[in-house]
Amino acid sequence: MNPKEARLRAIIRETGGLAVAYSGGVDSALVLAVAAAELGDRALGILGVSPSLAAGEREHAMGTASEIGARVEEVHPAEFSDPQYIANPPDRCYFCKRSLMKEVLALARLRGFALVADGFNADDWTDVRPGQRAAREAGVRSPLAEAGLGKEEVREIAHRLGLQVWNRPATPCLASRIPYGTPVSEESLDRIGRAENLVRNLLPGVGQVRVRHFGERALLQVDPDRTSELAGRKPDLESALRTCGYTRVDIDPAGYVRGFLNESAGARP
Repeated sequence: MNPKEARLRAIIRETGGLAVAYSGGVDSALVLAVAAAELGDRALGILGVSPSLAAGEREHAMGTASEIGARVEEVHPAEFSDPQYIANPPDRCYFCKRSLMKEVLALARLRGFALVADGFNADDWTDVRPGQRAAREAGVRSPLAEAGLGKEEVREIAHRLGLQVWNRPATPCLASRIPYGTPVSEESLDRIGRAENLVRNLLPGVGQVRVRHFGERALLQVDPDRTSELAGRKPDLESALRTCGYTRVDIDPAGYVRGFLNESAGARP
């Protein structure tokens, strides 16, 4: 065991009991797995389920928790009751996370947990993460960052522990596909989710998939090494995505880029 993992385990063990804001991704899955190992019944995962969660993500998260052997309960944040979230400003994630943390903390306290942790890691400090401000305001701890663990180190530990999620692509909320300033609606989130599933069906084994939502226009992004393959299926993609309400389908030749919207706020295609 490396010193950072030992530190992570010590941090979690010293809490005496921990509720984890759990998404099913590798970061929060590792926190939950270590919490379950170190704390047993004094660990609880709390999963937020809302229209911004892509189809299949709830089932995947629950399957991962079962693999870990951890207890998980659900909350249902009401981000659509907040007009600031719907307006989709550059700090939209702050309003979403604030709504989620309100529900997570309420359930944690109801179950007797004084502390809540998330899956924020040391590398996330270099990214644009407005939602983390809401987590800090709520008093949420970040054991991975506290232990100095970055993304690749997290994946290495998860792999060694046998977590199937160790190499799963990141799956941020569906609202992250909508350009800032364009209002978020449940209908648009549903369209994006259905469209991304269709892309995955047409390109089996593809890693990252993003359908950037520009009204009736969809901008598709996949891992750069799969972009040419995607372009070869464009007629099929256009036909499939037309069923989701997209009349124009473009393929980003640069491929998937992390933080696309933050990078230029719409300056690219």
